[in-house]
Amino acid sequence: MLDNVISLLPEIRTAVGETFLMLGIAVTAALALGGPLGILLFLSGKGQSLAHPLLFSVLDWLVSTVRSFPFIILLVALVPITRFLAGTSIGPLAAAVPLSFAAIPYFARLVEQCLREVPRGVIEAAHAMGASELQIIFRVLLVEARSGLVQALTVLAISFLSYSAMAGVVGGGGIGDLTIRYGYYRFQTDVMIATVALLVVLVQIIQITGNKISRLIDKR
Repeated sequence: MLDNVISLLPEIRTAVGETFLMLGIAVTAALALGGPLGILLFLSGKGQSLAHPLLFSVLDWLVSTVRSFPFIILLVALVPITRFLAGTSIGPLAAAVPLSFAAIPYFARLVEQCLREVPRGVIEAAHAMGASELQIIFRVLLVEARSGLVQALTVLAISFLSYSAMAGVVGGGGIGDLTIRYGYYRFQTDVMIATVALLVVLVQIIQITGNKISRLIDKR
């Protein structure tokens, strides 16, 4: 049975590369857009220095709405936008578009939750010393929450590794696509087992790496 897996090693390597391409684009989009969105959500919330009920309500509704969509539905609903941005609706680059759309609000909510765990006294002390809002963000909030933010990024990466596999159902490429084509349509059970085992290994690597970095930078 292993003959099928061995013969597919070149395709498996390609599929892993496509998976990391999709994951890399989605995580980058989440960091670049979801991170600032999460900070804005926190700062505009009730009791914060930049509290703005209307802005918070709009952002909170937007984040919750996008997160409420099952990913497979979002994948299909965004096909016109995907074609416009990527020039196609199939392949890893195309799948990275809905992955990014889903990752941005997902990470924003995680960032908001991490920042809420920063002791309020620390923030008030920074205000009392005359720190500007930017100084509070970069020298207080992000520093105090850095360990939790790494864990949040780890959760994001693992969740969207699974989502990238789901994208294979509609021709997104990557490990999921390989599993569907060979493990399901061609009834090659050994290929399905091998790809599932590969996903488990990748998840473990991401989790262990995230935990180690989180512990190293946690100075509490």
